[in-house]
Amino acid sequence: MPDRYAVVGNPVAHSKSPLIHAEFARQTGEPVEYGRVLAPLDAFAATIERFRAEGGKGANVTLPFKEEAFRLATRLSDRARRAEAVNTLRFDADAIFGDNTDGVGLVNDLVRNLGVKLAGARILLVGAGGAARGVTPSLLEAKPASLTVANRTVPRAEELARAFGAPLVARSFAALAGEQFDVIVNATSASLAGEAPALPAGLYALGATAYDMMYGKGETPFLASARAQGAARLADGLGMLVEQAAESFFIWRGVRPDTAPVLALLRSLA
Repeated sequence: MPDRYAVVGNPVAHSKSPLIHAEFARQTGEPVEYGRVLAPLDAFAATIERFRAEGGKGANVTLPFKEEAFRLATRLSDRARRAEAVNTLRFDADAIFGDNTDGVGLVNDLVRNLGVKLAGARILLVGAGGAARGVTPSLLEAKPASLTVANRTVPRAEELARAFGAPLVARSFAALAGEQFDVIVNATSASLAGEAPALPAGLYALGATAYDMMYGKGETPFLASARAQGAARLADGLGMLVEQAAESFFIWRGVRPDTAPVLALLRSLA
């Protein structure tokens, strides 16, 4: 019998995780069955406990439950502890292990798949919510020359900067005027509303990369704006999705799948 895993969220019907993990299982020969579990907004913990009691071995956690998963875990990775959010649970005999693979997924997509150099780069992280906090530890570990977080509401950005310390600094959108960056990552949900963050013009340095953690059919509003502003390279978050899933698979199975053919498959279906 295969071991059972699932993505847990609300909503969850749109998730591509079952397809991704089915491809990973086929590729590696691991006995994995992966599905979707819709958790009521007020019953995440009960949903996880029921899935575990029914034989589940682990779960991915998506919106809006990543902070709740952090509180539910009885043992945490360092990156999950720093992010204060969990997107991967592994059910051990004596513990619920929680990790956060979002940041390593983003960095692996940028560095391995896209060939972007993060070490020594000037990075701008747009947004200061849970998505931004989840990737901040891994971006700092990449040793950029600077990491700036900018948010529409400045106190939220300042809170994130205090939590992680130097070299992370906080700015308002307006205060970015006159600065330039090598990599700009959109960690806001503006693209879901058909909008782009209200950033000043002139932020993209020569050869700069614009990366939207959101993905969908066609170019997101953030990427369209980046193209108009002269960004040299544009990328959406589909690669991050596949890379963070591969890290989860490794946490569960101890086997690291090849992400390139899975990402190519998803691109062909988009």
